[in-house]
Amino acid sequence: MRDAFYAATTALLDDDPRTALVLADISADPMAPAMQRHPDRVVNVGIREQLLVSVAGGLALTGLRPIAHSYAPFLIERAWEQIKLDLTHQEVGAILVSVGASYDDSRSGRTHYSPGDVTLLDTLEGWTIHVPGHADEVGPLLTAAAATDDRVYVRLSTQHNERPHRTGGRLTVLKRGSRDVAVVVAVGPMLEPVLAATSDLDVTVAYTNTPRPFDADGLRELGSAQGESVIAGEHGASVVVVEPYLEGTSAHVVSRALATIPHRLLSLGVGRNDLHRYGTPADHSTAHGLDPAGLRRSIAAFLR
Repeated sequence: MRDAFYAATTALLDDDPRTALVLADISADPMAPAMQRHPDRVVNVGIREQLLVSVAGGLALTGLRPIAHSYAPFLIERAWEQIKLDLTHQEVGAILVSVGASYDDSRSGRTHYSPGDVTLLDTLEGWTIHVPGHADEVGPLLTAAAATDDRVYVRLSTQHNERPHRTGGRLTVLKRGSRDVAVVVAVGPMLEPVLAATSDLDVTVAYTNTPRPFDADGLRELGSAQGESVIAGEHGASVVVVEPYLEGTSAHVVSRALATIPHRLLSLGVGRNDLHRYGTPADHSTAHGLDPAGLRRSIAAFLR
């Protein structure tokens, strides 16, 4: 995904004079050729992430379309006040592109983990959030974002699905349960673990790489099909949301989408417990129950 980001951003800088890139040392080397060609539109502010976002806000005020890039905890958490004031409050757009995801760089310790980034952005209005599940999804998402003036967050990860899916912002059904027992929504790179976990379960699996704005209409269409069973005295719609960041992040948008449909919800994601250990990303996924075995246990118990 990171290489796809470099390629797409370089193409945008070459083809669109409105595109600008702001770095804070992270990824400066691979973007050096673009910086040499476009020294007026590629800025490296050094290890100053708050300044990174403030510069992006200033460039946006001049009419440029800035892309700001760093590790998720530095880009979102460390520069939170600047995101809140210099972008959202000023009502200007920028594209924030992060790497590291929740715990991709687990060897670097807690300073490089950011499971709460999407939850933080959810407190602000007007943000589109993309969580690609495959490298081939990155370029189209970034190019489409660059053509707007919106506030967009693109969350890259080393975890990925086997193949890309072009969703157009909609929930895309990839597995249909015969009796619509439950709808399992898989966000970004959670799709492959979800498909493995539900391979022998009678559930519908829907995929999205754009959790914000959430496809409420699409979920209602799936939920309504289940909701019809309420007449027969069943429980109504059963929904499971599996996200690669803090568990429960999308609970409020799902509940709002299904406000008129009786439903129950299981939210699965990164837990709030601090593991206080390094390990591999796979170790962390297992500890948080986000590997196929853990997901299957949680989903099967929920269905029972």
